[in-house]
Amino acid sequence: MSFPCKMLASFLLICNFPAKGKLTCAEISNGTKVCGILHDHVNLDIPDFKMEGDIDDIRWENRTTKVARLKTHKGYSQTNSPYEVLANGTLKIRQLNVTSKGLYKVSVYNKGGKHIKEHTFDLTVQERVSKPKIFWTCKNASLTCEVTKGTDLELQLYQNGMLLTRGFQKVITRRWHTNQSAAFECVAKNKCSENSSKEAVICSEKGLDIYLIIGIGAGGTLLIVFVALLIFYISRRKKQNRRRNDEELEIRAHRVTVPSEERSRRLPQIPASSLQNPAASQPAPPPGHRAQAPGLRPLAPGHRVQQQPQKRPPPPSGTHAHQQKGPPLPRPRVQPKPPQGATENSLSPSSN
Repeated sequence: MSFPCKMLASFLLICNFPAKGKLTCAEISNGTKVCGILHDHVNLDIPDFKMEGDIDDIRWENRTTKVARLKTHKGYSQTNSPYEVLANGTLKIRQLNVTSKGLYKVSVYNKGGKHIKEHTFDLTVQERVSKPKIFWTCKNASLTCEVTKGTDLELQLYQNGMLLTRGFQKVITRRWHTNQSAAFECVAKNKCSENSSKEAVICSEKGLDIYLIIGIGAGGTLLIVFVALLIFYISRRKKQNRRRNDEELEIRAHRVTVPSEERSRRLPQIPASSLQNPAASQPAPPPGHRAQAPGLRPLAPGHRVQQQPQKRPPPPSGTHAHQQKGPPLPRPRVQPKPPQGATENSLSPSSN
């Protein structure tokens, strides 16, 4: 027997010969669809049912497990957390989780123990969808719709009331080409919840993004500041170099002029008349005058040579003293005048 035949036979056996306490295929297909939000509560209300005087026993089961029971004449209520049977027979389930989903069956009995009503519920538990967020860029005319929370959700994107696209994921993207500006709506929903967002997208003709404009302005400002600082730095360096060169030229010129001035001060000028022979200027002796040998005649007091003391040049100033290098220059010698008697003795032999 092939595998599809085995599956078909198993299905027929289950539906035609249900075990005691099991739900039949008809009961499963006719069950009321109920959806609950994760971490929330839900009420399973018995349809077309009223609590009458002969109602005595209400039993709730989750497949084969008894979860709650209510006996009206005894005031007895048997519940297991998080289940609770209300006074009207409704089953309340608190703090829904993933394991809370499934088939629930309620059975109603009267005081005589007769089974008078039965109903099945198919409970689905899903996470509530969050509010969609819409992002767009005018540069390439694209729009994105994103949802962060929700299970088994579906996203639908509308432009001016017309459906553009749909998908069963948390992010969808769409491009538009008809108009630069349009109204968009993003709808996110599942079986238990639904949420939506609307945005009016307005783009200029140039399509420049505001962040791009801000970035260009900030970059231009930084470039202008950098160029200004660079120009200021270069001009300042040029001024410093020019000032340094001027100072060096001034120092060199001062070094050249100071030694020449000191030399002119230290070398006294000797008159040309003092370099001539002093004997030629003296008058000749009388004829009866006797010549004396040199060295024996004392010099007249008036004819003694008086050496004038030489004045020392003023010491160099503090600013130029350190610029003079080498030993001091030699001083010129002053020739003494010969005595008058010696000249007469030297002329007397020539007269004889």
